Formats: sequence, structure tokens, C-alpha cells
Amino acid sequence: MKRQKRFQNRVAESKFALPLMLVYTVLVWLAGGLLHDVDFRLPLQIGPLWVPFLCMLLSALLMAELNNINALIRIYSRMVSCSFLALTCMAAFLFPSLQGAIAQLCFIAFYICLFHTYQDKGAVGWAFYAFFCLGMASTVFVHILFFLPFVWYVMARYLMTLSWRTFWASVIGIVAPYWFVVVYYLFTDNLMGFARHFMPLAQFEPLFVFAQVGEHRIVTFFFIVLLAFVGMIHFWRNSFYDKIRTRMLFNTFIMMDLLAMIFIVLQPQHSDVLLKFMIVNTAPLIGHFIALTRTRITNVAFCVMLLVTLFLTLYNLWIPSLIY
Repeated sequence: MKRQKRFQNRVAESKFALPLMLVYTVLVWLAGGLLHDVDFRLPLQIGPLWVPFLCMLLSALLMAELNNINALIRIYSRMVSCSFLALTCMAAFLFPSLQGAIAQLCFIAFYICLFHTYQDKGAVGWAFYAFFCLGMASTVFVHILFFLPFVWYVMARYLMTLSWRTFWASVIGIVAPYWFVVVYYLFTDNLMGFARHFMPLAQFEPLFVFAQVGEHRIVTFFFIVLLAFVGMIHFWRNSFYDKIRTRMLFNTFIMMDLLAMIFIVLQPQHSDVLLKFMIVNTAPLIGHFIALTRTRITNVAFCVMLLVTLFLTLYNLWIPSLIY
């Protein structure tokens, strides 16, 4: 008997979902000030949001590639990319963050390269490329180096790719971007600036200080956490339908998502960049849920998620923060 296609499934399997989502994304960024301070009489002048906007579009393209290469969803669906764009638009207060946009782009590229190493302990090239991307992310957000031990655990436990060769390739990959950075500091005669880049690793603010981040970030964080746990629970209950490789990749998303959540709870001042990491990890989880569930309850849940996402997008765009 053919299963009934609900609104949720028609959206998830539609060929028009991603193009319409791209149009929606452009409109949201325009509403967020994409053309602000742009003088069209000066062709070379661009506004402050254009570089983050282009990074976001490239990130969306890489998310689509991540889904296609790894077959994250076992049916035709663009929900991974659509979820990524929807969550990115929802967190409108992150639009001006060039640091977060670059780190997020590098993090997605890291996943694409890292997943190529699956069950191949001789994949030193892909391991180097993956950690080179992670090293690039650390040049703008040095705290990502705290994730390194957990990434090596992922390589050993889930990807089954960790060997002495891939380990040393990863170390060289992390260090490689700094070869260029140190040359810049030498050229500018500012080696102390290079040392200061790593000093924040030893600096910790008081734990759980959420007052300084504002209610917009707090509300958005908890909604993304809710979506992540919905996706996790769905995946844990239905993972036997997926191939072993897909399960291992989703376990990677889950672990990295949980780590980002813990990091934000402990050190909320880094929430802007870490929220972007959470979006990268949560998009496949909630995309998997939306595309592969078909019950009346999940259809209602999808509609509620959609409405809340739209509400939070408007809230983050136009409602001023009460905490400064």
C-alpha cells in the first residue's frame, strides 16, 4: 500500500525546495541590510555584509555537496541544504560576523575532506586537506583547537581511519596555515602578534555568564538545541535503516554538535562562532528527520518548526535586544 504524502514529505522531496529557499535567503539578507551602505555610483564599493553573504552561499553549496557525496539522506531530498539555509537566516544577528562566516565555511570543507578518509588508514592526502581546513578555521577562531582531541577520537571510533600516518598528516595539516601566518607577522615585524593569537586558549571567562550575550542568542541557541535533539532521537531510533557508513557520519555530527553545545554553555562569549558550528551539525540531523518521517505527528511537528523558524527570523531581524 502506498504511503500518504503529507505536506512535510511534499516539501522534503520537492525539486523546487532549494531554489525557493535560496530566494528566501536572499530576501532575508536584503532585509538584514545586505545593501546598506552600498553606493551604486562607486562600483568597487561593497557593503559590510557582502563578504559574509558570499561565504554563506559558498557554505550552502558545500553543504549540498556534503549531502550528495555521502548520501546522507537515502531518498532524493535537499533538506540538508534547506535546513542549513533556514537556520542561517534565522540567526540574523550573525550576518555581520566575518569571523564566523569564514570559520563555518572552513568547517564544512573540513567535513567533506575528512569523510573521504572513511576506513582508509592510508588516506594521508585527504587527512592533510581536512586538517588544513581546520587549521584555516583556527586562524580566525583559535578556540577550535580545543576540538582536536575529539576529532582524532572521531577518526578512530567512527571513521576508522586513524593511523600514525593519518595522525601526522593531520598535525602537519593543522600547522600548515600558520606557515603563511608567521611569514606575515615576520614581514610586519610583529611576532608578538603571532604569540597573542594563541593567548585566548589560556583565558577563560567565568562559566555560564549568559547575561552578556543577549536574549536573541539565548533563544536561538535553545531552539537549535531542540532541533538537534529531535534529529538525534529520530536518528537513534531509525538508524538501522541507514548504511553503516551513514550511521558513522551522523554519529560524528551528533558528537560535534554536543561538544559545541557544551562549549557554549561553559563559555557563552564564543556563541557567535559556535552557533555557526551547531548549524552545520544540526542541519543534517533535522534534515534527516524531515525527509524520512511520514506520520501525522511529525507533519504537525514540521509545521510548528517552520512557523517557529519564521518567527525567530523576524524576531532576530527587527526586535531590538533588551540586554546590552
